[in-house]
This record gives sequence, C-alpha cells and structure tokens, in this order.
Amino acid sequence: MTSMFVNLPVIDLERAKAFYTAIGFRINPDFSDHNAACVVVEDDHSYFMILVRDYFQTFTDRPIGDPATAVSASTAIFLDSREAVDATVAAGLAAGGVESHPAADYGFMYQRQLSDPDGNVLEFGYMDAAAAAGGPDAFAGADAWA
Repeated sequence: MTSMFVNLPVIDLERAKAFYTAIGFRINPDFSDHNAACVVVEDDHSYFMILVRDYFQTFTDRPIGDPATAVSASTAIFLDSREAVDATVAAGLAAGGVESHPAADYGFMYQRQLSDPDGNVLEFGYMDAAAAAGGPDAFAGADAWA
C-alpha cells in the first residue's frame, strides 16, 4: 500500500507532539528523536513528520516559510462523523490550536479548519456516505455547494 508522509516544520517539538496526540493521533517512537517525531494519522498509510525548523532546513536549500504568517498548504483529514470533527477541533483548541475560519456546512459535507500552535493548517471534515459514493449531486442538499 502507498503511504503518505506530510512534513511539517515546528518550533517546539514537545509542544507539537502534545498537540497532535491531543487531537487523537499517536507518536511512533521508532521514527522519532530530538529533531523529529512521526505522527501516525492512519496506520500503514498516513503520517505527519513534525520536524524542528533547523532539521527541516537540512532537506532543502530554499528558505522555510512561516506557516503562522503565510499559508502554503492545508492538509484535509476526513473523519467518520460531524461529531468526531467537532470533538477533534475542540481537543485541538484546548491543546493550543486556533480556529481562524468558521465551520463550513455544505449539507453533504462539513468542514472545520484548525491551525496547530506553529500555524500549520489542518482541515477536519465529514462527508455524507451517499455523497462520497456518488459525488455531491447524489446528496439531496447538493444545491448548497453551488
């Protein structure tokens, strides 16, 4: 199976680890040290590598942007229910995250945006099963998308 690793620069590795575990993910200690931590989003498939900025810089000659001031990416993670989205965002807010954009409810899809303490943007969402199987037009409220 293909795996996805999203690398995120962080200032304080321990603070970042606390945030990501607070929103329901776990740290894989086998791939973590003082420079980086492997955050398991979905076993055998999806991961965040949270890397201290100096270590992140060793992977590129280009300057690292500051996600707190300029968004360059947003990682969307879809959960099993609207309630799971709300609970995850609430846990993230309690762990130092920021919700700077209001929730979006399109009828067939519900999304909330959460920035981690370093400004990296995560979007948590839920999509109705009928819409996921047949696209937004399969959902009776699809006109909310237009």
